[in-house]
Amino acid sequence: MTQVISVKFNDTGRSYFFDPGDISFASGEKAIVETANGISCVSVVEGNHEVSDESIVSPLKKVIRKADENDLKTLKQNKEKEASAFTVCEEKIAAHDLKMKLVRTEYSFDSSKITFFFTADGRVDFRELVKDLASHFHTRIELRQIGVRDEARMLGGLGICGQPYCCKRFLNDFEPVSIKMAKEQNLSLNPTKISGSCGRLMCCLKYEQESYEYLLKITPGVGFKVKAPEGIGTVIDVNYITGNLVVKPDTEEGIPFKTHRDRVKVLSRGRKAKIDEAQEKELEALE
Repeated sequence: MTQVISVKFNDTGRSYFFDPGDISFASGEKAIVETANGISCVSVVEGNHEVSDESIVSPLKKVIRKADENDLKTLKQNKEKEASAFTVCEEKIAAHDLKMKLVRTEYSFDSSKITFFFTADGRVDFRELVKDLASHFHTRIELRQIGVRDEARMLGGLGICGQPYCCKRFLNDFEPVSIKMAKEQNLSLNPTKISGSCGRLMCCLKYEQESYEYLLKITPGVGFKVKAPEGIGTVIDVNYITGNLVVKPDTEEGIPFKTHRDRVKVLSRGRKAKIDEAQEKELEALE
């Protein structure tokens, strides 16, 4: 076991381990650390605690010290300069007539570099923009293109569930989400109902996918012909969570009855309904 602290470099979901050494940290405090990009002031999200050696990415870097009042003052000044730099960069993007959307500006702790995050539909030739920004700020400039999911993570907001975005709160990485998951979870394939504010499929489709994969294996789907104590018929409705089925008897006068997957035997599998080709392409674009 190794003693570490968990820190965040910004307000997104990803956190990192650092070696606290002989310093005791509490959640909410600030720490000064050194990274490949220089000195940074980070937020401690979990104080001194132990984790397994397997969860450590070597080498584990040491914390330099706790942040003092001067460090907090520098951090506040950087935030104020970021707002000003954002406005300047937007003006210069418009002046160069570039098809890009500025999302966020970040100053390094020692102000030796300014990073501008942006989104764009394709590649953007921003070489002249970088020169213009460097001559204005007299420091190192980095322009970094990000995806729409990263944009949502940076900006934050509320999802259709009423909760802050998962990517903003706790997701460390974006896991692949496919339209197949929405189909298997029997969700409406209306893009507005299964996509997040970023315009891509909601990350939460992944959360229950393993459970649905298991339930799909043990539960007859719509169109399956089954034999139940009440008779032989075709499944016309299914609740994968409860296991309840609605079966329509093969006889003309038969009234649909409700049963449970544990009480039926599958006689033949049904055919999956085909989706319109245009709708299929629209849904695939959300992945």
